Amino acid sequence: MSQIAVIIPCRNERDYISECIHAIADSDLEAGDTISIFIVDGMSNDGTRDVIKEIAEKFSFVHVIDNTHQLTPFAFNLGIKSHFKDVDFFQIVGSRHIISKYYLRVALKTLRNDENTWCVGGKLINSYTNFLSEVISKCMASQFGMGIGNFRTLNDSGYTDTVTSPMYPKFVFERIGFFDEELVRNQDDDFNYRVAKAGGKIFFSSEISLKYYVRSNFQSLWKQFYQYGYWKVYVNKKHSTITTLRQVIPALFVIFLMTFPFTFISKPFFIMFAAILNLYLILALLTSVRVSKHLKGVLYSIYTFIILHVGYGLGYLNGIIDFALLGKRPSDKHKTLSR
Repeated sequence: MSQIAVIIPCRNERDYISECIHAIADSDLEAGDTISIFIVDGMSNDGTRDVIKEIAEKFSFVHVIDNTHQLTPFAFNLGIKSHFKDVDFFQIVGSRHIISKYYLRVALKTLRNDENTWCVGGKLINSYTNFLSEVISKCMASQFGMGIGNFRTLNDSGYTDTVTSPMYPKFVFERIGFFDEELVRNQDDDFNYRVAKAGGKIFFSSEISLKYYVRSNFQSLWKQFYQYGYWKVYVNKKHSTITTLRQVIPALFVIFLMTFPFTFISKPFFIMFAAILNLYLILALLTSVRVSKHLKGVLYSIYTFIILHVGYGLGYLNGIIDFALLGKRPSDKHKTLSR
């Protein structure tokens, strides 16, 4: 018999929070296992709190916690610490994540069967509400868009470096502590790196899945991936290492683009620059044709890939300047989420 606490960080998700909670409440669990849902709300002002209040009145196991900091790592820690001594396993679910019926059951079974596995997550299935979000979701599910080994592109079960909507046994937090509240982004990458460093394994299970409602705004997408790149450097500096090799490729690509003025100085350099750029555009085009059937979709896909790669790369380079070269602390302007 186990008690599972499901932590949902939330802010202004009126259109999705109800489906998220009901999917968790409908989970199929083994006899004796029980759940409590803790919605950690960042002082929503779009009607989300009214939806949550109505659901909490219906289900006695649904609880609401105020997150006055309005930032994700605080939400994680507030939810985990609220009933820490009474809980055996902690499951984190984004407010736009709709977990499958057997998600909790399979994650629990995996953790129980292997004491070396400290974290389990499932396959992310992107869902969209309009044409633009469909384009973005398909690009984010491609290896060209996100890189080989990214949890968004995995299909086969196995060990990896991080997962989405993770479940952890209680002892993990007792051994390595809680989420770093300085990290507006990449707090899950940081935590899972600490898991691996402490000897734990992170398991991706293709048996379970969750639906994710992708945002449909290029501006928010740019800000999101710029922040991913920026905060990744802060995580790297914290641990004095590059946590994954794929993270540096977008930054190298941006540096490559910055060398364009030198193409006017040397013909061989111009030829090399043109060859590399054309290769990138060809790969972007071929991938775009695979993910979209229409010309408009192909063009939007190419633009999405550029946002993903250049946005992340510029954020990473800015992070190198701020954190590695100038020794700065994260500025407030980079703490505003794209949500």
